[in-house]
Amino acid sequence: MFTAFARAFKTPDLRKKLLFTLGIIVIYRLGAHIPAPGVDYTKVQQCIDQADSGGLLGLMQMFSGGALLQITIFALGIMPYITASIILQLLTVVIPRLEALKKEGQSGTAKITQYTRYLTVALAVLQGTGLVATARSGALFQNCSVSGQIVADKSVFTTIIMVITMTAGTAAVMWLGELITDRGIGNGMSILMFISIAATFPGALWAIKESGKLADGWIEFGTVILIGFVMVGLVVFVEQAQRRIPVQYAKRMIGRRSYGGTSTYIPLKVNQAGVIPVIFASSLLYIPALIVQFSGSNAGWATWITDNFVQQNAPYYMVAYFLLIVFFAFFYVAISFNPDEVADNMKKYGGFIPGIRAGRPTAEYLSYVLNRITWPGSLYLALIALVPTMALAGFGGANANFPFGGTSILIIVGVGLETVKQIESQLQQRNYEGFLR
Repeated sequence: MFTAFARAFKTPDLRKKLLFTLGIIVIYRLGAHIPAPGVDYTKVQQCIDQADSGGLLGLMQMFSGGALLQITIFALGIMPYITASIILQLLTVVIPRLEALKKEGQSGTAKITQYTRYLTVALAVLQGTGLVATARSGALFQNCSVSGQIVADKSVFTTIIMVITMTAGTAAVMWLGELITDRGIGNGMSILMFISIAATFPGALWAIKESGKLADGWIEFGTVILIGFVMVGLVVFVEQAQRRIPVQYAKRMIGRRSYGGTSTYIPLKVNQAGVIPVIFASSLLYIPALIVQFSGSNAGWATWITDNFVQQNAPYYMVAYFLLIVFFAFFYVAISFNPDEVADNMKKYGGFIPGIRAGRPTAEYLSYVLNRITWPGSLYLALIALVPTMALAGFGGANANFPFGGTSILIIVGVGLETVKQIESQLQQRNYEGFLR
């Protein structure tokens, strides 16, 4: 493996791509530590030490690489782009115009990408306004005595400047991601997402060690590392698993030439939905806490929600989280994979599954197989999301800062595998051995 890395840096064009990607990563991490105008950096750091962020806020903090609570120019990170991409993907199923663009090929995809950029900027304005308003009111850090002094100048002009700065930062992050895609290695947005999550790992691990009680925290620290290795192995195994449905193409004579007659397969991944169900479930479960926070009520229903749906190690929270992940896994697979469309395309080009008639029977067979492999995929996602909380609860340290949570580990492993495969494919084109032997 180290020999493969050495060969990658010895290849001039591949070395340029790797160094360019590393340079963009450095710029991205630098922007994540530059405070937005009007923010008192000292007060922010004082409040971060006392912060306890979870739910959707913790999710956004993770995707921003720790920049959200520090209120930097890249505070929103790539979260607006991720949200815009998910919204456009869901709307493609609902709006015929977007579905037609998707079928147009490269030109249609470019148009959808342009719509995604516009929606990203609009969402950045909304999220930036919400973040600035929350910081001004002092509600961003509820347990901090100086939270109301984070933004000293509460004038409208300062607020507008802060929102414009954060929106411009989101646009810059989107541009940096596209630069990596065009001139670097891997998918730019995925790489930046990977870096954002990985940047929070050292601090989160050390915080677990500091809060531990067994052997000065080293037993908790070692247990978390062990759980992390087991989870990485499980995620790699399942993410690589797929159900290959054989497809045979009939021979066709065009003039004097014979076409077709080849055998291939349709790869259906066990985890067809990726990390989307976990994000949807986390976002939805944050709504009850948001209602309690904005209502400011101390009634019985508010106390019950706080006890059962704000603490992530509460039984009701874990059951609801589990069921929502399973539901959204089936929901996302249903809208992202259309068996009827796949069956029609196979029929159009003379393809068929051995033993299955073309047309409607093929679509029913694909739907049947997809439902069967989605069950273990959804249960695997729920397991990955819940095991860390359950394991840490045994040490009394279950919190939102656990680094090997479901969303983070799935993204880290998924992006890492795809990037390594891309580097390996470029090495093999030059007759070098890759990473995976």
